[in-house]
Amino acid sequence: MNKAETTMQNLAQTCEAIAGTTKKLQKTALVAEFLKSCSMDDAAVSAIFLSGRPFPTWEEATLQVGGRSLWQIVAGLSGKNEADLSAAYRRSGDLGAVAGDVLPARPNQGLKVVEVERQFRQIAATRGSGGKTALVSVLLARATPLEAKYIIKIMTGDLRIGLKESLVEEAIGKAYGHSLPEVQRANMLLGDIGQTTQLAAKHELGEARMRLFHPIGFMLASPIDSPEKGLSYFAEAALEDKYDGIRAQAHVSEGEVKLFSRTRDEITESFPEIPYALAGLPKDVILDGEIVAWEYPADASRTQQIVDQSTQPAEQVQIEQEAVNLGRARPFSVLQQRLGRKKVAETMLQQNPVAYLVFDVLYVGGELTIDRPLRERAGLLDALLSAERKMLQQRGQRETQGALYFGDGARETAPASIIRAPVFRATSPEQLEELFIAAQARGNEGLMIKDLSSPYTPGKRGKSWLKMKRELATLDVVVTAAEYGHGKRIGVLSDYTFAVWDGDRLVNIGKAYSGLKDAEIVEMTKWFLEHTIEDQGFRLVVEPKMVLEVAFNNMMKSDRHDSGYALRFPRIVRLRPDKAPEDADTIERVREIFEQQK
Repeated sequence: MNKAETTMQNLAQTCEAIAGTTKKLQKTALVAEFLKSCSMDDAAVSAIFLSGRPFPTWEEATLQVGGRSLWQIVAGLSGKNEADLSAAYRRSGDLGAVAGDVLPARPNQGLKVVEVERQFRQIAATRGSGGKTALVSVLLARATPLEAKYIIKIMTGDLRIGLKESLVEEAIGKAYGHSLPEVQRANMLLGDIGQTTQLAAKHELGEARMRLFHPIGFMLASPIDSPEKGLSYFAEAALEDKYDGIRAQAHVSEGEVKLFSRTRDEITESFPEIPYALAGLPKDVILDGEIVAWEYPADASRTQQIVDQSTQPAEQVQIEQEAVNLGRARPFSVLQQRLGRKKVAETMLQQNPVAYLVFDVLYVGGELTIDRPLRERAGLLDALLSAERKMLQQRGQRETQGALYFGDGARETAPASIIRAPVFRATSPEQLEELFIAAQARGNEGLMIKDLSSPYTPGKRGKSWLKMKRELATLDVVVTAAEYGHGKRIGVLSDYTFAVWDGDRLVNIGKAYSGLKDAEIVEMTKWFLEHTIEDQGFRLVVEPKMVLEVAFNNMMKSDRHDSGYALRFPRIVRLRPDKAPEDADTIERVREIFEQQK
């Protein structure tokens, strides 16, 4: 029996029910029942929408419709003035909810979920803000007020119903009789929860294969504050410098190379010399590493040595010397000049060279390696880079032939070095402290401490990887509002209110106005004006998408902010365009820092 096409109203009503409960099991059950009521195609589209996005994660399509444009469209369709809309926003704090409140109900409104998906694709394919605005206006005019509420929420990636993709994965398993690990595995390989839903419905999850050039989640590290803690979680540890750069996943296949940041955005164009260097790899691979602004040693005769994972502490001096021979990291501000550029000038390639410090391999020669322990993955990585290096030596090729380059120092051209991140060992807190100091002397942030027996767990932060830095702490925060400055900063938005996560909501914890350069403030002003949700005159409420790293002298309990805490003398360390809002710190981390300082 064929199932009727699923309406957007059905999906929106399900979202309302999901938002109406705080119980995860009930949320999962609601999604599972809804998916079972849909046809396979409708269930696939609905799963994507319920994950809070218009398209599967692997696709490069984006709507490119900002919050300000949506605000103006809602204003035009509703006939409400700015004051009425602002009042509605203050009540809900959500543009989708505002649309649901103020848009009028008309006869013959209502859309099917597949119609919304087709319209999203048409909007993404349309160039120019005028054409996009027209299409969005037509879409919202055809939608019921409740449908419009959730269409906007999906467009902005801000569903706010307490439903994460992990819960949708659980619901898929429940709906079609599969275990959660089976669903998670297929979704990770495909980067498409819609296609995963279809395979689950057909009981073919085992048919999922790795889709190259779609980034999988990055394994994350937990912070520690002492050498003693660094050796307390596991018996055998591999130590690497913690580089101050951009975490990057490199996908390589048949000469094609793409780079992805931790936010899963493609950043290949900003670092064209890295694909140039990696294109010679003979196998399909996915590498994990850090892109770092790099200062090469003056002695061109020095070359990198691949560090053996079996190195004993007695050989640390030699390994540290090899690490010095590779060169050293330059400040993150140098690397930042490369970010977001679609074309990097030759002068910038020469003046701001980069290196790709590789420390893990997730896929090689048709095999996903993440389930293997780090010890084995390290051996695979060493063998992969060593085999390529030998092949180049036999051919007598240098970096100008487009193959791997291993940090020779002086060069006539500017391809990147692909460097196997040096690996150290420590058997005592004293040795770990010495390695930490040496890492900082090389211009790096500190140390990474990794369990040699651990698998690679995408998107998870546990105790298998630890990161050790020395300052009290910094916080990664999300900007929620921006204010116009004073004096020489009149006319630019230079004062930023920022927040951390408390469950599914952002709670403000401070405001900072120092730390950025004038040029950065100008660029930030332009971005905030284009992503304003509410204009309060001197203060703009903005889309919570911009992440900053902030430092501070200490932390206090305070009722000034809804987090219950305030930062003393907060200052902006840097912009973090490599991080998604979801990667910002949590109120639990704030409490942890507060207790530590006591």
